[in-house]
Amino acid sequence: MKHYEVEILDAKTKDKLCFLDKVGNIFTFIFTLYPQWYPARQSIRLDPKGKSLKDEDVLQHLPVGTTATFYFRDLGAQISWVTVFLTEYAGPLLIYLMFYFRVPFIYAPKYDFTTSKHWVVHLACMCHSFHYVKRLLETLFVHRFSHGTMPLRNIFKNCTYYWGFAAWMAYYINHPLYTPPIYGEQQIRLALIVFLFCQIGNFSIHIALRNLRPPGSKTRKIPYPTKNPFTWIFLLVSCPNYTYELGSWLGFTLMTQCLPVAAFTLVGFIQMTVWAKGKHRSYLKEFRDYPTLRSPILPFIL
Repeated sequence: MKHYEVEILDAKTKDKLCFLDKVGNIFTFIFTLYPQWYPARQSIRLDPKGKSLKDEDVLQHLPVGTTATFYFRDLGAQISWVTVFLTEYAGPLLIYLMFYFRVPFIYAPKYDFTTSKHWVVHLACMCHSFHYVKRLLETLFVHRFSHGTMPLRNIFKNCTYYWGFAAWMAYYINHPLYTPPIYGEQQIRLALIVFLFCQIGNFSIHIALRNLRPPGSKTRKIPYPTKNPFTWIFLLVSCPNYTYELGSWLGFTLMTQCLPVAAFTLVGFIQMTVWAKGKHRSYLKEFRDYPTLRSPILPFIL
């Protein structure tokens, strides 16, 4: 068995943190020396500006000699993905309902606990609530995360985004002066079909992705269409969950004909495009036989 000598430097200051030998898992060893830096909080790199090594990486499998230098970066306090998702999704659900029921101090006192005369307002509330209840249930029972945690600061950023937009949308959709879409029932029914179709599609993709990864595993595989027709879009895009998510919010925008909803859809589309492009590049880099016909989020376009 090889004898290793490993020097750990601070990625920012280049100060020497420790010198290790006879080590296997670097993250575990650093945690032994510095208990405040638990493995999820550590970023170990071969280069100060390079990518972080994976938790399961061991020296024997890395492109280094028996003498090596690694760079350490503290990622800060961590929080589980499940906690973040539950918090950022529960907020919009409850906030929207507060506006829907017109609790006091939102609109004029004479409107407290009154209901809208427009049926589209009630339909919009059901669709919005359905979307976030679905997200909460998927977080609890469907999603399998390759990384267990994220930086604690992200929960404040994510909640500001989701909660803020939920309040902005809900304020106008449930406002006593809200007016229904210009093309009436036809527009609303078409929007509802688009919304429900994309919600089912999004759920189908999440189930397909879940089935790719056995419980407790971090194995990555190429996702392919299954017998479920909603997954056939995998033939054309790498991240159809984002494609369906975009479709859902376009449907909700069409249903409510509300500017804040359109703004939320646009911002969400921009962010999901960034994520989809990153995922697409990752697939191409990791799998040599990855289907070249696929686009990141929109078939043949983007």
